[in-house]
Amino acid sequence: MKGDQGRWTLVAFLVGAVLSSGNPIAVKFSNAELEPFWGATLRFALAAALMLTVMAVLRLRFPRGRALLGAVLYGIFNFGLAFACLFYALVELGAGFLQILLAVIPLITLLLVVVQRLERLRPAAVVGAMLALGGVLLMSQVALDASVSIGTILVAMGAAFCLAEGAVLVRIFPPEHPVTLNAVGMTVGAGVLLIASLLAGNRMVLPELQATWLALAYMVVIGTGVVFLLWVYVLEHWEASRAAYNFVLLPPITLFFSNLITGEDVGVEVVFGGLLILAGVYIGALRPTLPEPSDLAAPAPAPDPG
Repeated sequence: MKGDQGRWTLVAFLVGAVLSSGNPIAVKFSNAELEPFWGATLRFALAAALMLTVMAVLRLRFPRGRALLGAVLYGIFNFGLAFACLFYALVELGAGFLQILLAVIPLITLLLVVVQRLERLRPAAVVGAMLALGGVLLMSQVALDASVSIGTILVAMGAAFCLAEGAVLVRIFPPEHPVTLNAVGMTVGAGVLLIASLLAGNRMVLPELQATWLALAYMVVIGTGVVFLLWVYVLEHWEASRAAYNFVLLPPITLFFSNLITGEDVGVEVVFGGLLILAGVYIGALRPTLPEPSDLAAPAPAPDPG
């Protein structure tokens, strides 16, 4: 049974990576017509409505106490702050290059879980993260545009921090049903994004272009609804630092689709960088975990005298 659960977690991890790779491409279409904070607000308001409807159909209860606090904080970091930064950064950055920047999330997550005493520092996680970072740096040589401002890159790094902390919060607070956690989180996140829209003076209009509506439909149903249900499922069965390797799988996948859809450049550096990233993901996240030396040295339990 445990082996079946492990296989389903791996499937959720991989499927989630493929589906979420389309999100930044869809955001580029959304940003072409809608101002960034308002586009993000519209996305998560619709996604929250979808999740709340699913909650009602499944007759799931709202969280209380510490579980509610955790869901609210998850919404602030994982949806509100993170996606305000992401939508803003994608006004200037290409979808593939943004995913390259976000591939540092496993390193940030590793630091956060160690500092917050949730996990021990695993050598395999460090090696995997460094390999993945090497692949990211190699890929960035083709993706980096000299016209990109440092401020925009720092905003993208802010999103990376918020997404990493959002994953850690799922592990800190009492577990909730994935639908409930995302319904509450997306509602809170939509509220944060609405405040950002008002403060920035964004025009709050509905899309007129078919491409924008299609992009919103993808982001709401698949890129938000399905992807974040899979994400929470993985976080419930894997350590946060391991699940975060989802973000280093995204650059090669996003660049592939972005090249097909928008013509974003893909060169030999991307191919070799992608191979390094995959090696890092395998070592840090997918390779079977060996027993700790302390576990091997532990004495066998005494036989029950009864």
